[in-house]
Amino acid sequence: MGREFQTSGRLRPVDLAREHGLSTQAVRNYEEDGILPAAGRTAHGYRTYTPLHAAALRAFLALVPGHGHRTAAAIMQAVNEGAEAEAFRLIDESHAQLLDDRRTLEAVESALRELQLQPVEGRAASAGMAAGGGTTFIGPLARKLQIRPATLRAWERAGVVRPRRDPRTGYRVYDDADVRDARLAHQLRRGGHLLEQIAPLIARVRAAGGLEPLESALRDWHGRLSARGRALVAGAAELEAYLRANGSRGGAAGGR
Repeated sequence: MGREFQTSGRLRPVDLAREHGLSTQAVRNYEEDGILPAAGRTAHGYRTYTPLHAAALRAFLALVPGHGHRTAAAIMQAVNEGAEAEAFRLIDESHAQLLDDRRTLEAVESALRELQLQPVEGRAASAGMAAGGGTTFIGPLARKLQIRPATLRAWERAGVVRPRRDPRTGYRVYDDADVRDARLAHQLRRGGHLLEQIAPLIARVRAAGGLEPLESALRDWHGRLSARGRALVAGAAELEAYLRANGSRGGAAGGR
C-alpha cells in the first residue's frame, strides 16, 4: 500500500477535518454514526483520535463515490463492529449493480444497432402504417413485433410507449416515434430487461430526439460507469489499508 499506520499518537478532531475540508462536527457525527471507531477522551472529556481514525475517515470518503453515502457508511459500520463478512457482502452488491448496469448499456447499444441497421422505409411499411401516413394501429404493430396487443397496452401503462388516441374513434394511434420506442422495448424485453428498467431508457431516447442524438448520451453513460468502476477500486484500496491498520492492533473493530 505504500502507507504505514501507527495506532498511537493523538490527533484532534480538527486535524482529521482539515485533511478533507470537513467541519469538526462532521468528524464527530461520523464517529457517532459508527463510521469511525470510538474516540478516546482526555481527562477533560475532549475527543482524541489516532492515525487509525484518520485511516477510517480516508476509507469512508474513498468509498462514497463508488458505493454512495448510505452503503459506504454501512460498510464502515460493519467493519467497525467486527462484521467484515457483511461489509464484503455490501461491496459485492455494488460491484454486481455496476455489472448489471454495464449489461443494460450493452443491451441498449445492441438494440439500437439492430434498429439502425433496418431501413426506415422497410420499418414503416412492414409495421402496417395506416392511411394517415406515419401512423399505425395496435393490431398491425403487435403483429409486426410478434406480440399480443395486450402486451402493447401493458407497455403503455408502464410508460414505455405513449400512443395518442384518435379523437373520432378512440383507437390508439402509433406514430413513427412510438413505433421506434416499441421496437426498442421489444429488443430489450427479449434481452430479459424489466419494464421498470426499460421505461427510463425509452425516456432518454425521447429526450434526445431519436436514436442518433442518443449516441452522445451513451458515451456519457460509458464514462459514468468507468468512473464508478475506478471509484470502487480506489475505495477498495483505502478500505484494505484501514483493515490492515485495524488488524494490526487486534482491536474489537477489526474483529480478528
